[in-house]
Amino acid sequence: MRRRYSQNGIISEIFIYAFLCAAIIVTIYPFLNVLALSFNQSADTTRGINMIIPRVWTLDNYRALIKYENLINAAFISVLRTVLGTVVGVLSAATLAYTLSRKDYVFRGFLGAAFVITMYVSGGIVPWYLLQLQLGLNNTFWVYIIPGLIGTWNVIVIRSFMDKLPFELQESAKLDGAGDFTIFRRIIFPLCTPVLATVSLWVAVGHWNSWFDTYIFITGRPELTTLQFELFKILENVSASQAQAASQRAETLSSSSGMVTPMSIRMACTVVVTLPILIVYPFIQKFFVSGMTLGAVKS
Repeated sequence: MRRRYSQNGIISEIFIYAFLCAAIIVTIYPFLNVLALSFNQSADTTRGINMIIPRVWTLDNYRALIKYENLINAAFISVLRTVLGTVVGVLSAATLAYTLSRKDYVFRGFLGAAFVITMYVSGGIVPWYLLQLQLGLNNTFWVYIIPGLIGTWNVIVIRSFMDKLPFELQESAKLDGAGDFTIFRRIIFPLCTPVLATVSLWVAVGHWNSWFDTYIFITGRPELTTLQFELFKILENVSASQAQAASQRAETLSSSSGMVTPMSIRMACTVVVTLPILIVYPFIQKFFVSGMTLGAVKS
């Protein structure tokens, strides 16, 4: 039977769909604009940047990136850092969160408060630098992993998730002779898949986008620099070149073979650093809407 809509209902639906379409356009346009500018000719980009499809297709912007030394090695270091840092960081945070979530742990409240305090009180960047220096982490790969091994916020999020799991699961496992490690590995850890996937994405994005620690701690070993830091240097070099040639007209730039503007390089860099996250995110998104106690029994 065909549904009948009142005039007010039709107007309401038109308004809702129009609002959703506008929200989609506002959300997607910046990504399409960046992608289009990265594939657009630099000289043509100076005419205007409002586009979602390149007016003059070219790969010169990406060719200019590839020509820079150490970029491939920096990309490998960034991938290695992201994968290793995410795995070790999430496992460490989950282990600590499991300990703090145990209701029979005597120091549960004290240690939980102590970790929260670290979120509000910090020693500052100078003591942080001196600590890494005394630990001998400067100019080593482990300076990317060890200092940020455990994130307080990640521990709190995982612990809050574990607190919602029925404690009877652990009690019944203990009656069957399971130890704490077995309970964590076989019961708690699988049930925490949604929150662990979420935290993994946070940690991975943090490692992938990080460049400041490279700027501070990796000063004598260029083979350990990350992709973000190398792209940062590229942007600085291109911006400096543009400042020296600020008096030149766009026509002069367009006649120079292989010349690119900081705008085009910036957009190409944005695509390079964003693409891996966009590829990984759809595989993790399904865990965000999973049941909060997936596979657990109700008490």
